[in-house]
Amino acid sequence: MSTDKPRDIGDLIAVMAALRTPVTGCPWDLEQDFRSIAPYTLEEAYEVADAIERGDLPHLKEELGDLLLQVVYHARMAEEQGAFAFADVVEGITTKMVRRHPHVFGDAAARNAGAAVDFWETAKAAERTAKARDDVATGEPASLLADVPVGLPGLTRALKLQGKAARVGFDWPDIGPVFDKIREEIGELETEVRGSAPKSAIEDELGDMLFVMANLARHLEIDPEGALRRANEKFLRRFRHIEKRLAEEGRGPAQSGLSEMDKLWDEAKAIDKAGDA
Repeated sequence: MSTDKPRDIGDLIAVMAALRTPVTGCPWDLEQDFRSIAPYTLEEAYEVADAIERGDLPHLKEELGDLLLQVVYHARMAEEQGAFAFADVVEGITTKMVRRHPHVFGDAAARNAGAAVDFWETAKAAERTAKARDDVATGEPASLLADVPVGLPGLTRALKLQGKAARVGFDWPDIGPVFDKIREEIGELETEVRGSAPKSAIEDELGDMLFVMANLARHLEIDPEGALRRANEKFLRRFRHIEKRLAEEGRGPAQSGLSEMDKLWDEAKAIDKAGDA
């Protein structure tokens, strides 16, 4: 492969083809399939989100490359099965984007009309209607929620399920009832825990509480996964402060107590607040 010119997508596709070529390819890559690669695809998407959250553009460039590799990888495996190739993926998404933006790519009348309110969701709904088919076994129509991927993170999937139901009127009119539901779910969870209920029952109640918390995030127009990532980073930063302060005395958390660590936590919290001021 030539190295005297900038690499392009064709080079990446060729690299993947070489890695997947029997006998001469990479033994590890040849063993992989869609299922084994899927976790890496999810991981790379999270790495992209992390770089964006940190405002690290050099890292974002690298992570976008890693995510692009995942697309090329899946497309190559599909091509080997005669299903589709990378060019088909490009053709499909390009056609979809043009179709969903008639106010940009349509005729003069469509462009002059501009983007309608909720045009994106309207376009997607039309596509879902076109693809929907009655269930062969039961004869029941496809559910409005059927196309929400099972593999999404739990909070994100809850958000999407709730959002789709809300678009057909299944939603509280304002945020007040959401807070009422949160209090109700907390009470039910506490009752199960204090009553020594089976773990499965406690898990159900905890799931209900998390589901309604996702609903609160939706009403507040906040991404719950993003909010939780920020909370995780905040916890990491403050606990690291505890570790550093204890290390100054030649100790670690295991050689401390909860009361002392609580004080150091409050110290870290004060530092955070001062930084936000």
